[in-house]
Amino acid sequence: MSPTHSRRPAPRRALIAALAAAATLATAGALVAANPAQAGPDAASTPLKDLQLLAINDFHGNLEPPAGSSGRVTERQADGTTKDIDAGGVEYLASSLRTARAGHDRSLTVAAGDIVGASPLLSGLFHDEPTIEAMNKLGLDVTGVGNHEFDEGKDELLRLQNGGCHPVDGCYAEGRKFKGADYPILSANVINEKTGKPLLKPYVVQNVKGAKVGFIGVTLKGTPDVVTAEGVKGLKFLDEAETINKYTKELQQQGIHAIVALVHEGGFPASSAYNYDCDAGGSTGLSGPIVDIAKKVAPEVDALVTGHTHNAYVCSIPDPAGHPRLVTSAASYGRLFTELNMKYDPRTDDIVRATVKGSNRVVDRTQSKAADLTQLLDYWQTLAAPVANKPVGYITKDVTRTGAVESPLGDLIADAQLAHAKSLDSRSVLALMNPGGIRADLVYAASGKEGDGVVTYGEGFAVQPFSNTVNLKDLTGAQLITVLKQQVSGSNAAAPKYLQISDGLTYTLDLTKTGADRVVTDSIRLNGKPIDTTATYRVAMNSFLAGGGDGFTELANGTDQLVGSDDLAALVDYLTANTSAAAPYAPTAADRVTVVK
Repeated sequence: MSPTHSRRPAPRRALIAALAAAATLATAGALVAANPAQAGPDAASTPLKDLQLLAINDFHGNLEPPAGSSGRVTERQADGTTKDIDAGGVEYLASSLRTARAGHDRSLTVAAGDIVGASPLLSGLFHDEPTIEAMNKLGLDVTGVGNHEFDEGKDELLRLQNGGCHPVDGCYAEGRKFKGADYPILSANVINEKTGKPLLKPYVVQNVKGAKVGFIGVTLKGTPDVVTAEGVKGLKFLDEAETINKYTKELQQQGIHAIVALVHEGGFPASSAYNYDCDAGGSTGLSGPIVDIAKKVAPEVDALVTGHTHNAYVCSIPDPAGHPRLVTSAASYGRLFTELNMKYDPRTDDIVRATVKGSNRVVDRTQSKAADLTQLLDYWQTLAAPVANKPVGYITKDVTRTGAVESPLGDLIADAQLAHAKSLDSRSVLALMNPGGIRADLVYAASGKEGDGVVTYGEGFAVQPFSNTVNLKDLTGAQLITVLKQQVSGSNAAAPKYLQISDGLTYTLDLTKTGADRVVTDSIRLNGKPIDTTATYRVAMNSFLAGGGDGFTELANGTDQLVGSDDLAALVDYLTANTSAAAPYAPTAADRVTVVK
């Protein structure tokens, strides 16, 4: 659950202007979703056709191999142990997909949204044009829309589909015009309020050698809750299942009976291993919003390709008729892809549900890179190098975003935002950061030629790519307590969102209690002193939180707002001012929150 941002501010444009100067595959156990009522005709009288779908989701512009834990997947071994495998990188993803397609006459490559947005610098600096070009080259046939496709608003999303130079930053090379996506981007449940119609096509029919398959694309209905108001201005988001069912009927009326839904909403498997057997023991080891959606989607839909939660799963969930149907997700960042193999019946123009098999496969880095994707990356890396490779700080070891409640990287970012806030207003006393806005670890190992322990601007960009601003607001002590309790109550009751807090703020989280009571009121301290409910506190937060994002509605009620600089600039300035090669930054113990279990 991550924030987005409004249009990139002037400092980012200045950076861009300065620039003007597959494979060995690891396979999960295959799962079959059988539908006894759809056995299909005798193959001897009517030969069935093989059909392959390859699916990705939540790529987020990760063209280069992701660093640290973001670039690994966990594999469960036969003896019950697990091992981590380095994975991802678009050069390897292209090779993996091409290898998987070999020998398949009918193959389609699809995605379930968030292909762009919250991207590392190589893509994000150029408004994700490099990722669109990479998807064109690796053969993406269709994608749904994720919440991050709205990072820069609907007009920018339309530009990514239709092409053309950026309205502010223009083209990035003389005579090189951005052509847009070769594949359709679908938005069945995203409605333009002015026209009352879907922002983009609601569905598309792909005819691959006589096999006609309809794809319906939807994004999560709750997108306005995780995106700034500017990003979704003028748009309305409808119910996912109702929308899929509406267009399923429309496709059937056109004689299209093989139907796949591309859904940017997801679930939570019982295991983090990509090859976890979700249906072991006869029960589905999957929870979360996608389960409820899948149970409502019409039986005529043959499979659901999903995303958003960045998890890996291939699970069977009963459709409304009670028949099992595959629901899949390939984690994130191009580390995995899902392979679905099935039979298409030309007599009924439908997929034979009993034949649908699926598995997640690793995009390993031991295979050869796709040369054409290497050439594309070289082009953009050359343009980005003057900005990306600039050293901005030093660290003693990895500063990670991992932690059940608090993370070392969350502490660092909150401290950096407090320092920036104090430079604007000396009354500032604390900072709050949403964990979903932290997109990658700061890794000690060198990513290029900068040397181990050196943090580059590009690495900082990967951590905070949203171009939120650091905003200051006045909150009463009572409001501050309410904010902390909103981490575990209201819309966050079922899936808590723990704010990362600056040095000096402490409290106890009692997980033996329920609801808002899990944040122990009497334990909340600022610099060792209890919070005075009637006093006023100057609090720093990013612009996403300032608008009440991620369920922190009380933050929107703060007063006397002052808008500061870009949040990435705050992190960069903090590292530059407080670290050196001789005195690198050491991660905190992440112990500002005391957890009682």
